[in-house]
Amino acid sequence: MQIESTKIKGLLIFTPRVFTDNRGYFMETYNRLAWEEFINVDFVQDNESQSAKNVIRGLHFQKPPHAQDKLVRVVHGSVLDIAVDLRHKSPTYGEYVSVLLSAENKKQLFIPKGFAHGFVSLADQTILSYKCSNFYHPESDATILWNDKDLNINWNVTEPIISEKDAQGIEFGTFKSPF
Repeated sequence: MQIESTKIKGLLIFTPRVFTDNRGYFMETYNRLAWEEFINVDFVQDNESQSAKNVIRGLHFQKPPHAQDKLVRVVHGSVLDIAVDLRHKSPTYGEYVSVLLSAENKKQLFIPKGFAHGFVSLADQTILSYKCSNFYHPESDATILWNDKDLNINWNVTEPIISEKDAQGIEFGTFKSPF
């Protein structure tokens, strides 16, 4: 397994070892013993979404005490995955990292508590799967506006498909971080 740091402390990119032969491939997508040196998280819920090309989902997070660490990967297709630092005492508060995750590159992004998460699907029928360290709690669910002018995220899409919920996210300038 290869581990890469990003420009924001805590965000890590994991690339698993992939064993291929004439039958296909095998890889471990998560192994607590192998990963606990880098992330010591008790994942309790797995989620999966399927998206058409140009769908943007996010920027989502759960407020404390129901905040979630996430381990994100793509099973089919590809996404530009975005994580925004919401930790108000962090030197990178309000900055974001974007990572190309695809079925081909098999990279995974670890997003700790204190980040908003979103992605844009770059292919039809993209399937994104992620582990969470806390159960979904509807009353703790929150969304930062995906196209917030202060964040200035380059989604690399000209005609995004957005849900009503995501279109009504909180503007970052009025956001009061609970982290």
